Amino acid sequence: MYNLFIYIYLLGVAIASLFNPKVKRMWRGERRAFDILRSKVDPQAHYIWFHAASLGEFEQGRPLIELIRRRFPAYRILLTFFSPSGYEVRKDYEGADIICYLPLDTICNARRFLRLVRPEMAFFIKYEFWYNYLHILKHRGIPTYSVSSIFREGQVFFKWYGRGYGKVLNCFTRFFVQNDQSRLLLSRIGITNVDVVGDTRFDRVLQIKHEAHHLPLVETFKQDRQVFIAGSSWAPDEDIFIRFFDKHRDWKLIIAPHVIGEDHLQQILSKLNRKAVRYTRATLDEVRDADCLLIDCFGLLSSIYQYGEVAYVGGGFGVGIHNVLEAAVWKMPVIFGPNNKRFHEAQGLLAARGGFEITDYTSFETIMQRFIDDQSSLHEAGIRAETFVNDLAGATEKIFHHIFVSQS
Repeated sequence: MYNLFIYIYLLGVAIASLFNPKVKRMWRGERRAFDILRSKVDPQAHYIWFHAASLGEFEQGRPLIELIRRRFPAYRILLTFFSPSGYEVRKDYEGADIICYLPLDTICNARRFLRLVRPEMAFFIKYEFWYNYLHILKHRGIPTYSVSSIFREGQVFFKWYGRGYGKVLNCFTRFFVQNDQSRLLLSRIGITNVDVVGDTRFDRVLQIKHEAHHLPLVETFKQDRQVFIAGSSWAPDEDIFIRFFDKHRDWKLIIAPHVIGEDHLQQILSKLNRKAVRYTRATLDEVRDADCLLIDCFGLLSSIYQYGEVAYVGGGFGVGIHNVLEAAVWKMPVIFGPNNKRFHEAQGLLAARGGFEITDYTSFETIMQRFIDDQSSLHEAGIRAETFVNDLAGATEKIFHHIFVSQS
């Protein structure tokens, strides 16, 4: 049944590639993967294979990739992606020796792929459970690990109709899961080769903080004023915080929208009733006199957070919030919308009282007014956010120790 579905999916992707540029890139990338492998794989080298569905999963796996490279430089790293949003952004990542799409999970592709690469071990990040690849890895005796995985009651593995597909979980040498609930769910179906180590994303955001860039333009904009930073915002988010800061002009505002398209940027500018400048078009003199700084380019947000007092992370009024940890690590409270229940790190931040959920303008106003009126409340919330991140770091070292130290 699984393989029938894969071939139906393959046909669907082929048809969709005729009309959708993103699908077309993925379709072409998967077809080119074997050419890349044939030209780049060194038959004499020893490969470790990491697979990440997309950019977010890659960021979870990245600390482990880089730790292995530092301590065992003789290993070569093969990195594969499923989604164009991961591959296109990280295809030039210097931490891997070979980067390509993962060919679709047919039996033929899986055999061909593993015959070419011959990995000595494989890592699948978070939600990746490719039936044919995993069964052939197990058949060949290749140690295979699930990293930063998280399991929920509603997943197919724990339903009566998912028992057949659920056998794929027996292919893993070990699971390194984020929480104890995942361990308990797996134990219910007889999977006991599990360690609760936490989420490697906490290690990654600490790494990002350490590597943050100094941004003279943003520093000039801030001067000695308090700054509210909205990261990965969408229109519903912007309608709330722009309205508030139109009335509280003693604070400055930085907006880094999730969609950096000209239409959206102009929409934001039309809502602002204070002097605003765009990052890529502003001079130092212009930002010094501005009240609002609109970030109209990618790649700066994680460094921009260092200049803020309060962060807002968007997406909570849509499909789900974006990365709250990149803001929390900078010792400031993080505000976000109501669609956060599926996000383990957001729930933890709420429980630690370093994160704050809003449902509308009134709830946002209540939280912000408390921070404005009581600076000690603002400071304490920032400490709680930073402590939450620091306390949950260390998953990467735990995984590395189990595989490369305790098993040696």
